[in-house]
Amino acid sequence: MGFLDILLGRTKPVAPDLDQLFGLPSAAVTLQAAAGFTPTGTGAVCFASVEGAAFAEAYREVQALLDADAGRTGPPVELVRDEYGYSWLVSRRQPDDLPALVSDLHAVNSALEGTGFGPQLLCSVAAFEDSGQRRLGLVYLYKRGTFYPFAPLAGTGRRRDNALELQVKAVLADDLRIEQDLGRWFPVWGAPGL
Repeated sequence: MGFLDILLGRTKPVAPDLDQLFGLPSAAVTLQAAAGFTPTGTGAVCFASVEGAAFAEAYREVQALLDADAGRTGPPVELVRDEYGYSWLVSRRQPDDLPALVSDLHAVNSALEGTGFGPQLLCSVAAFEDSGQRRLGLVYLYKRGTFYPFAPLAGTGRRRDNALELQVKAVLADDLRIEQDLGRWFPVWGAPGL
């Protein structure tokens, strides 16, 4: 960063740090103890939709990588497109196997990044719920290297439980790198598992 960047207020973009995803299992313990939320076993990686042979090959590589896991049953990764035109690679594990789900999310992100699709990566989401069936997603922003909570309100259209999101932010402040700019806490309506 140069002198003009400092004068003009420009900042160097934060590099993605996919290893931050490995903080989710310890954060899940804190989240369960403090707020009663447990993993659902569903996680997904969101990216701007890509077509063509290069992406098809990258998707096959991701599937082959995750198929190599002998402990997995069923399809390892499902490709889903949402109503906004974004694509989601969805992984499902047993709810008590969050470390394996996190490894899947890391592998998908790394594989897409390694095959040149890093600029299309947007976020990763791990889904949680409490005994009252409230849903919560811990969203990792790929381009910021930070997390934020997203809590859609059930049955109310497109509304969020902002109080719960702020509560979770406070609870997980020591476990995850939380996005401090609330303007970047984008809703992920229709995210798999939420």
